Amino acid sequence: MIRTFAATVAAVTAFAALAASTAAQTLPNIVEPARPVLKAEATITGGIVRIGDLVENAGIIANVAIFRAPDLGQTGTVPAEAVVEAVRAHALVGLNTAGIGEVVVTRASRAIPVAEIAQSVARALSVRFNLGDVKDIAVDFERDPRMIYVEPNAKGDPRVARINYDQRSGRFNAMLEIPTSAAKQGILRLNGHATVTTDVVMVSHNVQRGALIKNADLVVERRPRAQVGHDFIADRTHAVGMAARSSLQTGQPLRNDQLMKPELVQRNETVTLVYQVPGITLTVRGKAIEGGAEGDVISVLNEQSKRTVQGVIVGPGRVVISTGSPRLAANLPPSSGN
Repeated sequence: MIRTFAATVAAVTAFAALAASTAAQTLPNIVEPARPVLKAEATITGGIVRIGDLVENAGIIANVAIFRAPDLGQTGTVPAEAVVEAVRAHALVGLNTAGIGEVVVTRASRAIPVAEIAQSVARALSVRFNLGDVKDIAVDFERDPRMIYVEPNAKGDPRVARINYDQRSGRFNAMLEIPTSAAKQGILRLNGHATVTTDVVMVSHNVQRGALIKNADLVVERRPRAQVGHDFIADRTHAVGMAARSSLQTGQPLRNDQLMKPELVQRNETVTLVYQVPGITLTVRGKAIEGGAEGDVISVLNEQSKRTVQGVIVGPGRVVISTGSPRLAANLPPSSGN
């Protein structure tokens, strides 16, 4: 009988252990909710700061607004004590500040630089008042506008809705529409001056008459078109390889009439005179009475006949008399001497 009781106790004990093991496997684990923790920094979209923006694991009160957000594009700080006090009113207790003294809060935005605003005004002036290429229009505002910040989801670019322009003074006033996330556009009023400019080529140092112009001698600057007049040189390739017709001063826009082809013949230089008439080509020595560049007509003393003739410079120290006119033919040296 005692043996039967012992067997029964053993069976009951084994069954209890099995039941406990089965219960442990089937019953869900009870997990404590994560403790709310203060964030060190936050980026906000919109005009208000919510509890969930500043606190991890805020739970059902994450969307509750507690502070006003900084202005678009700006950054501010919130003391940790202020956050603790604000969330306490919404039954959030036990906030772990993690040793953070203040939270850095940044308002998300899209930046519109001042250069983009000026570009919009220049584009409107170009189209509506026929001022030429946009890149040639310099816009100066009476009060420099600051960089504009709009909501990150704001669509489109600044657009000039209205603009007035005085051709004589260059003064303008404009109304600029700024994109926003709402259907209504923001408005910015601007006043200033617009100047049509152009590239001008200048020498970087004083250049003496007759000196050959090299690329290193030149600089290109933008100047108001009204100040440079006409016949100015805008492309340095038109000046490189030319010679100064007169002395050139630093800072003065170069004009075409200030340059000439390089002199191939100097005054009083000994040259070769080439006489060309139909069927005859003769060469004699001559003395240049004046200097000149290729293609120039100069006076040369024929040292053989002692007569002054005119010819065209065709190369360094070489002047050609090439016409069948009676006047030039009369200047030919005697054929027996050639």
